Amino acid sequence: MLTSMRIRNFKAWRDTGSIRLAPLTVIFGANSAGKSSLGHLLQALRQTIVSADRKRALQLGDEHSPIDLGTFADCIHNHDLDQPLAFSLGWRPPRALELRDPLSQRRFRGDELRLDVSLRADAQAQPRVRELAYQLLERGNPSLALRYGCDAEGQWRLDADNYPLLRGGGRALPLEAPDKFYRFSDQTRAAFQNADFLNDLALELEAALTGLHYLGPLREYPRRLYNWSGEAPEDVGHKGERAIAAILAAVAEGRRLSRGPGQPDAPFDAFIAGWLVELGIIDAFSVQPVAPGRREYEVRVKTHAQASEVRLTDVGFGVSQILPALVQAFHCPPHSTVWMEQPEIHLHPQVQAELADVFIAAIQACENGRERHAQLIVESHSEHFLNRLQRRVAEGVLAPEQVAVYFCHRAGAAAELEPLRLNAYGEIENWPEHFFGDEMADIAGRTLAAMRRRQQSGDAP
Repeated sequence: MLTSMRIRNFKAWRDTGSIRLAPLTVIFGANSAGKSSLGHLLQALRQTIVSADRKRALQLGDEHSPIDLGTFADCIHNHDLDQPLAFSLGWRPPRALELRDPLSQRRFRGDELRLDVSLRADAQAQPRVRELAYQLLERGNPSLALRYGCDAEGQWRLDADNYPLLRGGGRALPLEAPDKFYRFSDQTRAAFQNADFLNDLALELEAALTGLHYLGPLREYPRRLYNWSGEAPEDVGHKGERAIAAILAAVAEGRRLSRGPGQPDAPFDAFIAGWLVELGIIDAFSVQPVAPGRREYEVRVKTHAQASEVRLTDVGFGVSQILPALVQAFHCPPHSTVWMEQPEIHLHPQVQAELADVFIAAIQACENGRERHAQLIVESHSEHFLNRLQRRVAEGVLAPEQVAVYFCHRAGAAAELEPLRLNAYGEIENWPEHFFGDEMADIAGRTLAAMRRRQQSGDAP
């Protein structure tokens, strides 16, 4: 699970400050305030990790990539290539990590990791790592820290706190620039007798970021028929285009879900159908082959108990838009992070509120009897969603530490992110001005307009 993030000199962000990432993190804010770019950088880091190009520090993408950030100059705040793009990322692996020095036999343990990276433009305006640092933390305190940096002459140096790195015998090999933005090269590791643990740090980061899944704000239109030949997609796709395939694969794998420890479980398709019914969107939902042995499937729904069963394409648009969000929240592998943009789009206000209960269940859910420990980061514009979260905190269903809420707004040329303090009673202690617009101005304006019209018509009370 991701635990913290900080970004400097990226897009609209001069400096986000330290961002605490909870199991359920919600980011509100005005349009074009910079919310989406927070997730865009994480997606760029993920696509860099899965890229075959080991020498490219940051894979910014193209028309074939999940995310296309343009040029490095496009990414830098105010397009100032003299400034570094820097970021910090903290995460908690599924199991505590233990590293051992083979020379001294000393052990270093930790339950959390942190990576700090600084990139600068080279002569071709391409991003290059200038410094990276890893920390292994145990209960918030560093047990091991190392820094890898390049000096003005282009020479790389590796320093580790509390870990005496010992150079190998024979001719001293020069240290190389990192592979991508985070991984030490084979030659750099080979230069020391006891540096194999560097690979373990890189593997932990890869596990954390390849477990990041994204669902965009614009979902695919429903289809009359869906083809599925047995593949198991890793997620529902950026537009939800693989949601039906994900349901069918989960059923074929025998996945069973419950809303939490001790709660009754159900097959994956029945579990998703149960949420659709509880949200009040439909009365029945199923995915069926058009004929035995065929790979074409259709989604059949009933809008209410007395209605006829129809295809998904023959009902309101909201069902097909909420379905990918539901599937993604529960389909992702355990310990994954899901970033969603506007999951409430096209939904009635009451359903927007109910969606908060879905996401609370997603971070508390169990699969085949084991807790999933999934994490959701949600961009939203819905005050109904927030109201339900506040209510569940007040009721004790959701602990304040399980949720983090942020308000994103513009401050001149830069964006700012304000953490909202949510207490145990579900109250926001630092409610921002114009959080959801100027509601009191609208109420006062409507009241004054009504008074004037009554006076003009002679209906004044």
